[in-house]
Amino acid sequence: MKITQSKTFTGNKAWDALDIAKFDATTIRLHWTNQPYIWHVNDGEEVFVVLDGVVDMHYKEDHFIKNVRLHVGDIFFASVGTEHVAHPQGEARVLVIEKEGSI
Repeated sequence: MKITQSKTFTGNKAWDALDIAKFDATTIRLHWTNQPYIWHVNDGEEVFVVLDGVVDMHYKEDHFIKNVRLHVGDIFFASVGTEHVAHPQGEARVLVIEKEGSI
């Protein structure tokens, strides 16, 4: 058993992560960040849950860049092939569930 107080986790650099669990080639990680990530496409599906802060998620759909503002409790699901990038508005903590080794 392990209990994680997500609100107290702070990384040394943007997108530092704390491994929560791993099973069936899937990782669950708590990320802390205060900087945007990079545009990327995962090699599998991704679930992105905002636990603290606000994150603008930019994604491409039908060759257009779209944006959604995610607040605490909001969940973004990136299907296979969804190009996306997260832009936190200040500090944010997010739970990411994805295939092990994804970027």
